[in-house]
Amino acid sequence: AGRIRILRAGLATNEVFASGLHQPFGIAFYPSGDNPQWVYVANTDSVVRFAYHSGDLKASGSPETVVAKLPSSYGHSTRDIVFTPDNKRMLVSVGSASNVAEGMGEPPGGLDAWRSKEPLGAAWGAETDRAAVLAFDPDGKNQRLFATGIRNCVGLAVQSDGTAWCSTNERDGLGDDLVPDYVTRIRENAFYGWPWFYIGDHPDPRHADQRADLRGKITVPDVLLQAHSASLGLTFYNGSNFPAEYRGDAFAAEHGSWNRSKRTGYKVIRIRLKDGVPTGEYEDFVTGFVVDDSRVWGRPVGVAVAHDGALLISEDGNGTIWRVSH
Repeated sequence: AGRIRILRAGLATNEVFASGLHQPFGIAFYPSGDNPQWVYVANTDSVVRFAYHSGDLKASGSPETVVAKLPSSYGHSTRDIVFTPDNKRMLVSVGSASNVAEGMGEPPGGLDAWRSKEPLGAAWGAETDRAAVLAFDPDGKNQRLFATGIRNCVGLAVQSDGTAWCSTNERDGLGDDLVPDYVTRIRENAFYGWPWFYIGDHPDPRHADQRADLRGKITVPDVLLQAHSASLGLTFYNGSNFPAEYRGDAFAAEHGSWNRSKRTGYKVIRIRLKDGVPTGEYEDFVTGFVVDDSRVWGRPVGVAVAHDGALLISEDGNGTIWRVSH
């Protein structure tokens, strides 16, 4: 734990690039392109970076702290990180501290004062700057809320046109079929509902009548998934190994349910786009991880496109990385 490894097929490379990290999850190269100078790592409580040259198998020095403190302490612990194609912005996802902000109470100074000074849908108390995507300059300065009300954006990805997307785990406790997980474009200053609403103006009964002021201001996610699928890693296909119809589509890793009477997820899905815009449709791409009602042999976590156009899939049921090619 606390390590970044470099794995290479063919040469059987399995090297520890860096260690001593704190629950690292998201990794991003900066600047974008074929000659990055840095590799950024999103720890659960900070963002650090290592100097990097293509081909490095080990970090050449100690990490430089870019963001000294991300909200952490408890709750969802993964932090993903991406850069916009123009290399001007760094986005970091931070999941909620709780299932549905139980006991959050009133904001300091009262709701009217909070609304007048904070972004739409911003939470407070233990949920301050959580259930959100944060934006920074690449050097870690100028922190601000980019989008709010996203319970746990485990996977962040950016299209070639600069549009940011989230692969999101929604809330629990409302039965087998609520609330749908989702994959969606995230708009700057948009609010996606958590914890007061879901999928538009549907109120969460545990927060009934608490934020009527937010009705009509909630952005509806683009692609709704089966509730409790636990959608994690997300990537866009920009390779040439698959048929041309795949180019520009997205892949998402569905880790699989733990609290649903009938299992769901445990697969990789393809999300269809047309001219860069989601159609709302998705289809199974890799399945077969469920043995029976009580056993699975894999739980997909990450997806990435290799230089040769193959799709790489990591799963933490057995610690395996799969390569899918055409």
